Amino acid sequence: MNQPSKYTELQSKVMVLVDSRSNTWSYSACGVTRSELPIPAIVHKDAYKRTSEQIKVLLIGGLSGFPQDVEIAIKSLEIFSKSDADLSERIALSAIPCANPAGLAIDSGPSNGAGGTVIKGYPPIDGFYFDRENPEVRYIWRWVCYQAPDLIVEIQHGPETEWHTSDPNVQIDTKPKTSLIPTDDSLLAALATGNPSDLGTIPGVRLISSKENLENNLNELWKQVIAINPGPSQARNTLVERDIRTTYEVGEDLSKSNGRILETMIYTQSVAISGRLRLEALHPVNEGLTDEVEKLVSRFMDKSTEKLYGTEPNSADIAGVVWAEELFLITSDVRYKNLLIDTANLIKRRGPDKPHWPLNLNFAAEDFFMSAAVLGRAFKVTGSEHYLDLLLEFITTAGTQEESGLFPHNRFGPFHWGRGNGFAALGLTESLTYLPKNHPGRDIVLNMYKKLMEALKPLQEPSGMYGQLIDFSGSYHEFTSTSMIGYSMARGIRLGWIDNSYIETVLAAWIGIKERIDKEGNIVDGCTGSGVMDNRRSYLDRPANSGYDDRSGSMALWFTAEIADLNRKIQLQPKD
Repeated sequence: MNQPSKYTELQSKVMVLVDSRSNTWSYSACGVTRSELPIPAIVHKDAYKRTSEQIKVLLIGGLSGFPQDVEIAIKSLEIFSKSDADLSERIALSAIPCANPAGLAIDSGPSNGAGGTVIKGYPPIDGFYFDRENPEVRYIWRWVCYQAPDLIVEIQHGPETEWHTSDPNVQIDTKPKTSLIPTDDSLLAALATGNPSDLGTIPGVRLISSKENLENNLNELWKQVIAINPGPSQARNTLVERDIRTTYEVGEDLSKSNGRILETMIYTQSVAISGRLRLEALHPVNEGLTDEVEKLVSRFMDKSTEKLYGTEPNSADIAGVVWAEELFLITSDVRYKNLLIDTANLIKRRGPDKPHWPLNLNFAAEDFFMSAAVLGRAFKVTGSEHYLDLLLEFITTAGTQEESGLFPHNRFGPFHWGRGNGFAALGLTESLTYLPKNHPGRDIVLNMYKKLMEALKPLQEPSGMYGQLIDFSGSYHEFTSTSMIGYSMARGIRLGWIDNSYIETVLAAWIGIKERIDKEGNIVDGCTGSGVMDNRRSYLDRPANSGYDDRSGSMALWFTAEIADLNRKIQLQPKD
């Protein structure tokens, strides 16, 4: 993608800053403009360490897109990068040097060039992240809220020094006197009122300064920030509360709203039922759960597959049978075994170089999971190699894994969708779970799995999350893909397919997911259902669901159960 020269220059300056403090700063992106420019960000290595005693500060500049506002933000970071060690030990500084890169790139500030503006419109309440005029507002809002700094410092250029604060408890004792930011729809005002992103408030200071006075003003600012020590923001405290939950407490919270309905046979609801049963097996606390689940699924039993799935089922429907494995193991009721077998018998060969019916004709990444979920379980309960033959034929015929290790959405979709790679990871994981260790096809699957895990490891965001487009920096931090990838890595560690070097990646993903699950089992930013898209914008514009989302809750419950199981072998966190 050809990028405007001013944007390229901005990126270069940001990279120089990162290189100047490579031991503490890394390059990231906090969003994507409508013209598909990533919004550059600098992330401190401890930005997401919630219990660190450092004061977490986020510096934001260039909301206007005016060159002078961007320049003074860059200059502020240059000054900080040359400061003494004591300051950098006390303050963990991250930054968004230019929040409106599209406006900067085409000289349209304060407009973002798409009919919107980044200086106002907070808090956004919908349109995540497909808004045609103001996507930056949504990206920045969510990214800032979940970084949850203790203080935000907004930098603007102006001929005279001005100090403004969004919180009367955070006063900078200066001349001229600090004034209170009015309650409006600016970023700082919105973050200081109400309950932003259901996390709590974050105080902010706005400094308007000339270049000539900037260094003195910053020295005064940092001195007083250290003296005031605003302490953990409400948002940070909320995330700490979520972090300290045990694995089983997270599972209990998810179970309040997930795994309690089965409207139709479909994986998006069925995986949650399976997840609840897995957690109960690891940590028995609900004696009535099996009866509850049997009652829930009873209307789907003793029916023909045609009545269950229709005459033209799709793979998402037949993967809805996953809970039958747990129920058969718990109850020994052969009806659940027979349901698995009857469902697996729907999968039939179409012919050479074609996926089995009823899988997608173009070898969609989803079907790595859908096929393995059904065929692997059918092999487990029957011992019939027929099901493994079908599974391995699909995996080895698809030919969609790229040299990089990643998977496109299908044979003809060139983009690396986050959940698409999550499906591939999950499918290979499920396959390895059921393939006997001495099976001649196992090494093929294991090598594909390892290659994918190696590709995914460095693509994790500093927050621990994975992106909606997994290799496009700035795409939103997507819940389901992170859960699926985290699950796949955790099981791989537990069963010895990959080594313990992946523990840090798994733990970061687990923390990222925990922080996006509230006490009622609501989640943040799970991509809605998506077909194969022919352009990047269509993937970026797939709506991000927050609140109750069955698909997200399902994958999170599986991830939670796998973390609980791994935690019994390797203590990732305090014992549950």
